[in-house]
Amino acid sequence: MKKLLVTGSSGLIGSEVVRYFNHLGWKIIGVDNNMRADFFGPRGDTRWVQARLEEECSFFEHFELDIRNRTEVLAMIEGIRPDYICHTAAQPSHDLAASRPFDDFDVNAVGTLNLLEAARRYCPESPFVHMSTNKVYGDGPNFLELTEKETRYDFTDPKYYNGIQEGFSIDQCKHSLFGASKVAGDIMVQEYGKYFNMPTCALRGGCLTGPNHSGVELHGFLSYLIKVNLEEREYTVFGYKGKQVRDNIHSYDVARFVHAFFENPRAGEVYNIGGGRENSTSILEAFQRIENISGKKMRYTYSDKNRIGDHICYISNLDKMKAHYPGWEITRNLQDVFEEIAESWAKRLVL
Repeated sequence: MKKLLVTGSSGLIGSEVVRYFNHLGWKIIGVDNNMRADFFGPRGDTRWVQARLEEECSFFEHFELDIRNRTEVLAMIEGIRPDYICHTAAQPSHDLAASRPFDDFDVNAVGTLNLLEAARRYCPESPFVHMSTNKVYGDGPNFLELTEKETRYDFTDPKYYNGIQEGFSIDQCKHSLFGASKVAGDIMVQEYGKYFNMPTCALRGGCLTGPNHSGVELHGFLSYLIKVNLEEREYTVFGYKGKQVRDNIHSYDVARFVHAFFENPRAGEVYNIGGGRENSTSILEAFQRIENISGKKMRYTYSDKNRIGDHICYISNLDKMKAHYPGWEITRNLQDVFEEIAESWAKRLVL
């Protein structure tokens, strides 16, 4: 039986990866210590996800561990010696990183290093997939020429019509402390691949989303927006007239790419992973779409102050992924994503 280690197994991507590979009959060891509740309070608690995974996934085993603890990480990897590793654990918020910089860096950078070194010592041939972020590009995309349209901003230069490519600079721009700690982890994943010839890749995610997301205001844009609409609460738009654009990818399609990489790994690669142009939406457009689904008017207030390091327009260019892995493609469109999240929140909120 193939053994897969998943860090952040109670998070959005981690739990999706667990379910996906459990369905294939793999043995899955999930590592999570519910630090999201520490970061975001009760609304960020993921114990319900852990309980559901333990109930529904017969090949899943939960392992309570803090990836910042180097000694325990080394001992765990030595004992398990997994055939595959999917590292999704992270501190994911711009705003929280500024108030808790040590925790942010220790989780995102040091935790990633701990896992990489443990893998190098005890299972160097095991493919290692790391969930990075498009925030490694900092606010660089904001300096591209943009065209303001009725409901969104868009790239003016046709070169960027299909989005940002992996060769876009990550240097000389403002990242937020979160973005900087993720850069550190991203580069280490590349370096272990290229220096030690290990099968590693960093996936620079756009907006990763899906029905199992515990979205909160500081992280989980689409999930949180839909939840606020269903609860008929007030949403705050931070800057850019609500015309800022994100591309959204369903967590299932992320899990499918993880599988593709496991089957045909490369050393020290990076890929932008998101929904692409077809699954992109601005906040204003997202308001309209969820209103059409729920029948509830979106209530919101506007703040002129945008979030530090926030992108005005970001779309993931998927050309490299599709060239390297032609069997992979997006299977869930934007309407599917909205409907699944709305249905999930409706059940959890008992509306």
